[in-house]
Amino acid sequence: MKSADIRQAFLKFFESKGHKIETSSSLVPADDPTLLFTNAGMNQFKDCFLGMEKRDYTRATTSQKCVRAGGKHNDLENVGYTARHHTFFEMLGNFSFGDYFKQDAINFAWEFLTSKAYMGLPTEKLYVTVYASDDEAYDIWTKEVGVPEDHMIRIGDNKGAPYASDNFWAMGDTGPCGPCTEIFYDHGPEIEGGLPGTPEEDGDRYIEIWNVVFMQFNRTADGEMQPLPAPSVDTGMGLERISAVMQGVHGNYDIDLFQNLLKAVADAVGCANDGNPSLKVIADHIRSCSFLIADGVIPSNEGRGYVLRRIIRRACRHGNKLGATGLFFHQLVSALADEMGDAFPELRAQQETIVRLLKSEEEQFAKTLEQGLKILEQDLADLEGKVIPGDVVFKLYDTYGFPMDLTADIARERDLEVDEAGFEVAMEAQRERARSSSSFGLDYNALIKVDSETVFTGYDGTEGTGSVVALFRDGKEVDTLNAGEEGVIVLDQTPFYGESGGQVGDCGILTKDGARFDVRDTQKASGAFLHHGLVAEGSVSKGDSINAVVEADLRLRTAHNHSATHLVHEALRLVLGDHVLQKGSLCDSQRLRFDFSHFEAVTPEQLKQVEEIVNAQIQANLEVTTELMDLEAAKAKGAMALFGEKYAGEVRVLSMGEFSVELCGGTHAKRTGDIGLVRIVSEGGIASGVRRVEAVSGAEAIAYTQSREAQLSEAAGLLKSKPDQLVERLSASLDRSRALEKELEQLKAKLASAAGSDMASQAVEIAGAKVLAVNVEGADGKSLRDMMDQLKNKLGSCALVLAAVNGDKVALIAGVSKDLTGKVKAGELVNHVATQIGGKGGGRPDMAQAGGNNPAALPGALESVQAWVEEKLS
Repeated sequence: MKSADIRQAFLKFFESKGHKIETSSSLVPADDPTLLFTNAGMNQFKDCFLGMEKRDYTRATTSQKCVRAGGKHNDLENVGYTARHHTFFEMLGNFSFGDYFKQDAINFAWEFLTSKAYMGLPTEKLYVTVYASDDEAYDIWTKEVGVPEDHMIRIGDNKGAPYASDNFWAMGDTGPCGPCTEIFYDHGPEIEGGLPGTPEEDGDRYIEIWNVVFMQFNRTADGEMQPLPAPSVDTGMGLERISAVMQGVHGNYDIDLFQNLLKAVADAVGCANDGNPSLKVIADHIRSCSFLIADGVIPSNEGRGYVLRRIIRRACRHGNKLGATGLFFHQLVSALADEMGDAFPELRAQQETIVRLLKSEEEQFAKTLEQGLKILEQDLADLEGKVIPGDVVFKLYDTYGFPMDLTADIARERDLEVDEAGFEVAMEAQRERARSSSSFGLDYNALIKVDSETVFTGYDGTEGTGSVVALFRDGKEVDTLNAGEEGVIVLDQTPFYGESGGQVGDCGILTKDGARFDVRDTQKASGAFLHHGLVAEGSVSKGDSINAVVEADLRLRTAHNHSATHLVHEALRLVLGDHVLQKGSLCDSQRLRFDFSHFEAVTPEQLKQVEEIVNAQIQANLEVTTELMDLEAAKAKGAMALFGEKYAGEVRVLSMGEFSVELCGGTHAKRTGDIGLVRIVSEGGIASGVRRVEAVSGAEAIAYTQSREAQLSEAAGLLKSKPDQLVERLSASLDRSRALEKELEQLKAKLASAAGSDMASQAVEIAGAKVLAVNVEGADGKSLRDMMDQLKNKLGSCALVLAAVNGDKVALIAGVSKDLTGKVKAGELVNHVATQIGGKGGGRPDMAQAGGNNPAALPGALESVQAWVEEKLS
């Protein structure tokens, strides 16, 4: 049975049981700072389980794409060396939000796995675990389903603390949690391994294929387990694992999803398709890398982008181990799209972008490896003894992506060893830092939860009335807010826009007889709008009728900037290409900021094009229209979804003529002409592959234009020129300046040569070598280097230190002739001087530089050079 057929059968089975089939959410979790990547099917439903979001269904089923390659959930180092670890995998899941519970969840799982109409697995091959004290689940399995007791296993708190168990699940240290029951498949006695709960459980014979979590309790910060009012169900079954079972193989890499990929890897690298672990690593990694890029992650040096870069480089390293001599990784995208593009259309839609980014990363990594080799050569030149320290090996690995086994190969060629134990100490310290940084410690009980939803009336105006349905002070619900108290007011309906989609929340006032609440910001919590602010006078109580007035001018200017953002987005795509995707935005009353994916700086000419296109659409005075439709219809219309946003079944489609069509819940201009004018004020990179433009519109754009004209006139005045002659006059001035700088450099070179001749006579001979340490007044860094080269040529066998003082800073350079570097190293020499003047430095054995911040100590430090060199040469 093919994996695609299993996926479809699963979804159709649960659809027949009243579940809504939901599409896989992005690998970048929407509005969830606690997760690096989507790592389980329940992530997109977290707010439903927390009671913060209500949908028009209580049962759902998905095939969720997941990545576990960073933070607390990290399988990266195991991939390729075990039968079932992946960085990317699919999780088949069914979910109940306060609907069915243990009985139905267990029966659904058993029916799908054992029914001849679906998987038809032999029941004698299945074993079941339950939490030790969960008698309810145990009885359902044994008395209702009929699982023999010798196939049932109770698992207690086997992780060293109460409720710390393989069969007890928790969303975090606090919040929803509960026991779980797991179904294991027996691959047969020819495979090593024991039953769950035995010392041999880590073997490959008994493999977990299904996990049912019963969200039964709410754990408070003090550890109390409170029963949830609406117990829920979260189940998961790994597609790769069940495919291995259904296809009669023992490892996930033997299933159909991987066979064509493994062949493509072998062909691209130019090696045999022989089951080498490195082949599996690359086949796994092309899946995670491609899906992450398709969902908007760009390789970078931090966060999600850093993890992606690590995975790419790991794949490249394993290609090198297999003998790859050129770029190969990006060539695998086509094979992956052929294999999984039907189930996940985003792979084909983003295929060109994925290939381009991966190729760029491969090219960059090839240069990084070359740089790492140079660094290693320097470290080996300075090495004392026969062992390369673990921290050096780790620096090469962590900073330059240099694999330890490659460092070890080079070491063996030179009769050296690698400190593997020290490397592992450094690696473990890094893992601990990663674990610590991923311990978000979110207290789910501290989140503001509002059962009712707020109706937004602000599309039609900036004033309205509403009733107070909830009040909060310091995060806790109260009945009244009094004068001078800060808090949150929730209304049943409001004209205030809650921050979302990049548009800031509204400000304004809420009033009733004798009371005023100053709204400083408006946020959203699921369907409720939270008015944050201060009671300026009187008091506000639950049930009060409130007059709501938004700061109209701020709202209008914010709306215009939001509309301008849509125009800028589409113009960027027209000028730069369809790979441009939104990576974030911020629209307020002053300006707009738009982040987008692009691989290089946007040229001034391209920015001018973007600005011209945007203003042409403003002049066209296009009508801005909105309509509500279901998500699939919106996508069919060509509407673009915004990065990082969650969308309900029914979405709001905003169109500006036929120029721009996007999903957007924000407030906007009535016509594009209302925006007036847009000027781009800046463009720059904020991360690898991510650019940012900032712009102003309307009155702010006019003020910006006037300011630039004033600056132009001022600059022309300084050059005694008319504004239209400024470029010509400035060019002539720069040519004159460059000629003077060149003349100055020539004079400095002559002075350096003369000074060098004078200084050579000051050198002292020690053990047949010339030694010199002097302070060169008025010299800069280049002058010092030029003097050093001339002195080394004049003196022959020598050890030299030159210094220059500039204010409270001291620059040092040390040079040692090649014949002396076996005994005297320039890096050690310059550090000997630098440590005495409050600094440090380093470099090659024959040339090194340093600095310090204590000029007063320089004379004594220079005097110590002769004795130091004499000791080294003796």
